[in-house]
Amino acid sequence: MTEAEIQEELSPMEAFLESSRDELEQVRKERKEIGMLVEQSQGEVEKLAQRNASIAATLKQIESNFDTVPREDIRNTYEAAQDAQQRLFTMRGQLEKLESDQETLQRYAEFIQSTLNLLEGRSPDEVTDLESGTPTVIEQIIDAQEEERRKISRQIHDGPAQSLSNFILQAEIAMRFFDTDQDKAREELNNLKASATSTFSKIRDYIFDLRPMMLDDLGIVPTIRRYCEAFQEKTGLELNVVVTGTERRLEAHREVLIFRTVQALLQNVRDYAQATQVKIMVDLDDTQVRATVEDNGKGFDVEPIMQEESASHGIRVSKDRLEQVGGTFEIESKLGEGTRVTFSVPTGEV
Repeated sequence: MTEAEIQEELSPMEAFLESSRDELEQVRKERKEIGMLVEQSQGEVEKLAQRNASIAATLKQIESNFDTVPREDIRNTYEAAQDAQQRLFTMRGQLEKLESDQETLQRYAEFIQSTLNLLEGRSPDEVTDLESGTPTVIEQIIDAQEEERRKISRQIHDGPAQSLSNFILQAEIAMRFFDTDQDKAREELNNLKASATSTFSKIRDYIFDLRPMMLDDLGIVPTIRRYCEAFQEKTGLELNVVVTGTERRLEAHREVLIFRTVQALLQNVRDYAQATQVKIMVDLDDTQVRATVEDNGKGFDVEPIMQEESASHGIRVSKDRLEQVGGTFEIESKLGEGTRVTFSVPTGEV
């Protein structure tokens, strides 16, 4: 009997469990392979770090004997330092990517294992809508992770990665002027410093977008206010934040959900609405947090946008996440009359 015929004879529950076991085995295999690559990359990073340290020591010796060291030796040492730093930066980026993949696979394996532990030995009647529910949740998790990775990859490629390439070019230009025109070399170094300052500011923005630390320290309301201030500075949009009710801390996952929803809605306004003004209203009562994001943009026809096959990724994911915790998500919009999005999240408090 073929594997397909065996699968046909299995019940939906048994087929799902068998598929999950195969998936778990494959994930563990991939994680083991990535683990080997991580070890190799760690070794390369250590070697490159030692090389950087050695070159740095040489540079210190040159600086202490700057007037006696031949210009050609100085140039060669600085070029070697740039090459070593670039290689080290690249390898560290590769290592971080591998470690991130390894961690993601580990979490995925743990999720599959916990699902198997929960379902094995149970009768089909104890699980409701297993065939439609569980795979969909898994797919949503994977899709959301991959979308975030693609977004971060694009941001890093278009921002810091391009800037780092410019750093190398500017440093090379400064070195070429080193012997012939020191004033020009100083000007290029000042340009390099300005570029580094700008890139550092962008990286701080990326970090805040990924996970604002003040969300853990101060809570949802101060974080939304600070995010809106920064968003207004970067986009030129006029943002007005109004908070009512009792400001307080909520469970961490609820605060994250509220912040991510506001963040996604403001990004949609920036990218699509062509608005000049946005009003954010947050009301915290005893049982729920209710938030509204309203803009004066071009608006749109709500019905086709909210269809599953055409809804934007951000709207669909936000709506699904809110509904999974018992929240609500509503959009009111007309062409030429702006958009009003209202959502709610239960506080989980008694």
